[in-house]
Amino acid sequence: MQVTVTIPDELAAQMQARGFALESYVRDLVEEKLSQQQKIAGPHEIDPEEFNASLDALTRYSHKIPALPIDAFSRESLYADHD
Repeated sequence: MQVTVTIPDELAAQMQARGFALESYVRDLVEEKLSQQQKIAGPHEIDPEEFNASLDALTRYSHKIPALPIDAFSRESLYADHD
């Protein structure tokens, strides 16, 4: 597919001054935008192995989290500064 785009002269001059080829710069922008839309719009299915790997990554350093006493989660403890 070929698309004709009108680029403002100022933008073209800035890209040339930075050493960018205008065609490849615009192509990269379009590809990036399409990639972002596919990530957002696509179904969020994940295979079980990838899901388990994500869970493992979340718990990687959980053994370093100090244990809290059970009363740290009591209503009185959570709302001690509220009347």
